[in-house]
Amino acid sequence: MYIESNSIKAANKAGGNGEITITHLLGQEELDGKCGMFAKVTIPPGASIGVHPHKGNTETYHILSGTALYNDNGTEKKIGVGITTFCPDGEIHGIANASDSEDLVFIALIINK
Repeated sequence: MYIESNSIKAANKAGGNGEITITHLLGQEELDGKCGMFAKVTIPPGASIGVHPHKGNTETYHILSGTALYNDNGTEKKIGVGITTFCPDGEIHGIANASDSEDLVFIALIINK
C-alpha cells in the first residue's frame, strides 16, 4: 500500500516560536486509534515547539538532521542526529532548533495509552 503524506504548517506550536512543518506519514485510518501521530517534523532556525505535557499518551522524537535543544521536564540538553527521546505519560517536554543555519528534522510518534 502506498500512502501519500500530508504536510501542514503550524505557528507557535504549544507556545513555541515561529512556524514548523508537520508531514503526517500515516493518517488516522492507518493509526487505528492506537497512535495520535506518526510524522516528520521540520523546525527552521529560530523556531521551536514549546514545553507541553502529555496526558494519556507518550511521545518519541528521533532526530534525523540538525541540532536541537531538548527540554525534558525542565532539564535542557543539546542533542543531534541519531538521538531518540521519550516523553512518558504525565511528563513534559519541548524542543527548539539549536542552529542558526540548518533545519532540525525529526520523526515524532505519539502513542495513546
